[in-house]
Amino acid sequence: MGKPLEIDDLWSKRINESLNGIEYGTVQIIVHDGKIVQIERTERSRFEQEAKVQQQVTQTTSQVKQVKQANKRFP
Repeated sequence: MGKPLEIDDLWSKRINESLNGIEYGTVQIIVHDGKIVQIERTERSRFEQEAKVQQQVTQTTSQVKQVKQANKRFP
């Protein structure tokens, strides 16, 4: 078993800064010889809800155009 990892105030601050503001993603702490040597932060952006809203707007716009065209045929 490896030796216990000690996290000093500097690394604690760096880890907290990496976690702040992340909505979706990962924070990886890289350890070599029992010491933290690197922090990697990967952020993800999710657009599923925005895509759904855009699709609904497109469908509604299409329906409005169809109604307008139908109204032109019957004055």
